Amino acid sequence: MEKFDWHSEPLTDETTITKTYKNTQNVRRYFQSHLGTKWKNNRFFMAWLKDNEGKTLKDAVEEFRKNHI
Repeated sequence: MEKFDWHSEPLTDETTITKTYKNTQNVRRYFQSHLGTKWKNNRFFMAWLKDNEGKTLKDAVEEFRKNHI
């Protein structure tokens, strides 16, 4: 399996969080499109992303809404 390129791959709700997850501008655009343009990452959410390999970006949006808004 090739390494997922978090910088340039198209991101959808079904995109799986991989071991090589990176908080790129591409990822920030995805989260801002779902959570608003004022969305900012924080270390707790970043830790959640690193600890939840295999979940989807949709799962991450739901987690952020549940625990960070």
